This record gives sequence, structure tokens and C-alpha cells, in this order.
Amino acid sequence: MTHIQLLRHLGVSALAVSIAATPALAHATLEQQEAAVGSTYKAVMRIGHGCEGEATQKVTITIPEGVIAVKPMPKANWSLEVKKGAYAQAYDYYGTKLTEGVTSISWIGNLSDAHYDEFVFRAKLSDALSADSTIYFPTVQTCANATEDWVNIPTPGQDGHDIEGPAPALHLTADHDHGHSH
Repeated sequence: MTHIQLLRHLGVSALAVSIAATPALAHATLEQQEAAVGSTYKAVMRIGHGCEGEATQKVTITIPEGVIAVKPMPKANWSLEVKKGAYAQAYDYYGTKLTEGVTSISWIGNLSDAHYDEFVFRAKLSDALSADSTIYFPTVQTCANATEDWVNIPTPGQDGHDIEGPAPALHLTADHDHGHSH
């Protein structure tokens, strides 16, 4: 094998390995993975593939405690299903005490396995959340015959990259200005 043939072979092999590894690396992830406590946060959940080749028919995101005043963004040709429930405590929202709110959001539609899409909502990261901590948004993709569950939360000290089906994570930082991050 000549030098050029070897380089071509290695290049094709590396490309094949990277393509084969892509589905395993494609998780449900948040576009912005850090935000300040007390800020308004625009969550953009990225869905990169379906369920073992099937189209995604539903995306459900569970909202963690302390994330309040949630408003999902409608998507063309998708319907929205919003579940509400009581908060574990009352939260101050610009002088109003909120005792209940959105606990999960589902978008119902059709996303081909060959396509990528984003599912968006806006929320307030309450002052009751702790800076330098991480909150998780368990996300489930439902397809005709399978699901992709991105719901597993690492235990303290465990790296989130070491678990199967990791829930999308948001690292919280100190609240510097109570401003709107997005």
C-alpha cells in the first residue's frame, strides 16, 4: 500500500468510525447549558435523531422544581400539551407568589429520524435555586414503537457523561443582575 493509499484508507476508516459513533453521541441537549439564578432563561432543547430509525412523534420535557412561569413556544404543525401542578413551595415572581405552574410540556407532531429540530420554552430560574449547582430537565422522545429516554440524573460525584440516557443539564451560576439572559 502506498503512502497516499494508506492515508486515504485511514481517512475513510476514521470517517466511518465517526459516522457510526454519531447516533450514540446525539442526545437531547440544551443549547444554553449555563444560566444565572434569578434570570429569565430561554431553553432550547435540541433533538438530533429519532428512536432507532423511527420518526419522533412526541417530545416531553419535565420541568424541575424552582423553574417557574414556564411558557412553551408553539411549533408549526405540532400540538402542545401542558401539565400543571402545585410547587413544593411558593415562589416570588415580580411581587406575586406563585404556588403552582407548568410541570411538563409535550410537543406532539412528526420529526423524521433524518432531521434535527429544537423545542423551546421560556422560564424564570427562581431565587430559591442554588448557584453553582445543576438542575436537570428529563426529556422523553416517543416514537411509534420505541422511546429515547433522556431522564437519568447522575448521583453526587458521578460524571453525567458516564451514564446512559443522561437528562439534559443546566448549570446555575450566581445571580449578578436579575436580568434576562435570553
